[in-house]
Amino acid sequence: MTKPDPRDLLGIRDLLNEEEREIADTVRTFVRKEVADHAGQWFEDATFPKHLVGQLGEMGLLGMHLTGYGCAGTSATAYGLACLELEAGDSGLRSFVSVQGSLAMFPIWKYGSDEQKDRWLPSMARGEAIGCFGLTEPDRGSDPGDMRTFAKRDGGDWILNGSKMWITNGTLADVAVVWARTDEGVRGFVVPTDTPGFTAREIKHKLSLRMSATAELSFDDLRLPGDAVLPGVTGLKGPLSCLSEARFGILFGALGAARTCYESALDYASTREQFGRPIGGFQLTQQKLVGMAMELNKGMLLAVHLGRRKDAGDLPPELVSFGKLNNVRTAIDIARTARTILAANGISLEYPVLRHANNLESVLTYEGTEEIHTLVLGQLLTGQSAYR
Repeated sequence: MTKPDPRDLLGIRDLLNEEEREIADTVRTFVRKEVADHAGQWFEDATFPKHLVGQLGEMGLLGMHLTGYGCAGTSATAYGLACLELEAGDSGLRSFVSVQGSLAMFPIWKYGSDEQKDRWLPSMARGEAIGCFGLTEPDRGSDPGDMRTFAKRDGGDWILNGSKMWITNGTLADVAVVWARTDEGVRGFVVPTDTPGFTAREIKHKLSLRMSATAELSFDDLRLPGDAVLPGVTGLKGPLSCLSEARFGILFGALGAARTCYESALDYASTREQFGRPIGGFQLTQQKLVGMAMELNKGMLLAVHLGRRKDAGDLPPELVSFGKLNNVRTAIDIARTARTILAANGISLEYPVLRHANNLESVLTYEGTEEIHTLVLGQLLTGQSAYR
């Protein structure tokens, strides 16, 4: 009988196939080599490591769950595991990959014209072009149907006016997928960021996701050709389907941050001495470690289960909300508990714990707040909408 591994208590790794284990191991090695020792400094400096984008492309991580156009075409579960390993380094790195693949590449892949796909997807998969996703507005977060950004026809062209807020990759992007109201409903537009009238302004003074490039986008009489619109979708179905793709990556990714915090606390408890012995020998510390291990492993079981359902084509968006709501809550609780084990050292960037906790405060909010996911599930349970 094999003794359980404290770092994989339930043997989750045994539930993965060979390809999934290889992808997870490859990304974990990359993060440990290229990210782990530098993430604290990048967080402190509020700098995104753009030099890693090409490597992410070479590893096939950009749009990895999509097929064709140079994308890796992996399973959804493998994509989730890659997100987990990336976020074990920093949420900002996973956010970059999520936005690139699930929010910028996915709508072009799913709803774009052949010309849009051919122009953008291969270069985005290689990391030669960076994308962003413009949905959230300064005064419109959880209610995208009330967006103010508007596109109107002008002959054969479109004229776009408005603004978007809290846009990951906004100052890095070569192309933005922007959602706007039109006379025919909400439409998506593929907008090269060098188009006159496009402005991206970096959002500074963040206390969370400092390694991520976050921007406000402005569109001032921005003229687009008629073929800039995504032809395959009209209405909120378009952006909401993209959010569901991104939320799937998050429900795995947040557990990467949680795992790093748990392992940091476990290591610290074995070496930090008080009253003449390691603090891991005290009952209250053990209680905290056991609680973290249980919740982390339950979250992993949930993630793998939802991954299997997505791979089988049977994952309703409500269950993605279930996973995002549960696993981000789990992750932030683990991060906060781990900080108490590290005590004063837990607030230092020499350790990853409070950096992850701060990042998870943003992850708790973006791609749907706790409240929104709760109401999604509430509507599923009762059949009644509590939004309005």
